[in-house]
Amino acid sequence: MAQTARRLMSVEEFFDWQQRQDFLYELVDGVPVPHVKMMTGASAQHDRVTVNIIAALHGQLRGTGCRPTTDDIGLRTGISTLHRPAVTVECGDLILDSYESRTPRLVVEVLSPSTSTIDRFRKLEEYKRHPTIAYILLVETRWPSATLYRRDGESWMTQAFEAIDETIDLPIIGAMLRMTDVYDSMTFAPHREAPIS
Repeated sequence: MAQTARRLMSVEEFFDWQQRQDFLYELVDGVPVPHVKMMTGASAQHDRVTVNIIAALHGQLRGTGCRPTTDDIGLRTGISTLHRPAVTVECGDLILDSYESRTPRLVVEVLSPSTSTIDRFRKLEEYKRHPTIAYILLVETRWPSATLYRRDGESWMTQAFEAIDETIDLPIIGAMLRMTDVYDSMTFAPHREAPIS
């Protein structure tokens, strides 16, 4: 017996549907998918890094027209796809009662073992196609490590940050992130080496 095909949602239909749900979802190719935190919540490391990044950016961006947002605000990456980055820096007028970022400049994904592959490949490529994103930052939580993707015309430059005393410069939004601030109040196992990817 043939299965009835499920009708795919547009982003607008998804937002209407999401308002009636108890938990956050993402929209992937027209299909609502539970947001990763809905399953288990964020780990203490994930939460600490996310809060640290928002705190570091908030003060620097005050009064500039740019502001950090949490994963409560969605980011449309296609006609029927919407993700929820850990942190987004939105620049432009604040649109009240909006559930999505309209003019993101920076997207931050705080990596966890369960989402690392999706974040590093599928989401990364979708974010690169967004016309207003200038920076994509992937931040590890098991050891101090961050990778910055910086738009350079039609291509993207990649820079890795492995030392705790390094600074990630984000001149397009007039901000920077010190690795010491990103990993504030966190400790790591001594001599921990990142796996080769």
